[in-house]
Amino acid sequence: MSREEAYQAAANRAEERKATFLSTMQTARERVAPARLKHDAKVKVSQTVLDGAAYAAAKVQQRPAATAAALGAFALYVMRRPLGTFFRRIYVRISNHTDETSETDHG
Repeated sequence: MSREEAYQAAANRAEERKATFLSTMQTARERVAPARLKHDAKVKVSQTVLDGAAYAAAKVQQRPAATAAALGAFALYVMRRPLGTFFRRIYVRISNHTDETSETDHG
C-alpha cells in the first residue's frame, strides 16, 4: 500500500468516525431536549402513579377490614376538632337544660 492509499484510507476512516460522532451528538441533543425530558418525566410520573394505585387496590382487596379501620381512624383524626365541638355543645345543652326557661322567650 502506498502512502497516498494509506492517507486516503485514514481520511476515509476519519470521515466515518466524524459522521458517527455527529450522529451520536445529534441523538444526545434530541435525548436531552427540554421537550423530550418533560415528556419522559410525565410518562414516568404517570406510570408510577398507576403502578401505585394498582398496588394499593390489590392491598385493599387483600385486607378490606384493615383498610376500613385505617380510613375510619384517619377520618376521626381529621375531624377531631369539629366532632369535639359538636359533642361539647350537645353536652352543654343536655346538662344546662331547664324547663323554666324557653330558648325563644326571654321572659
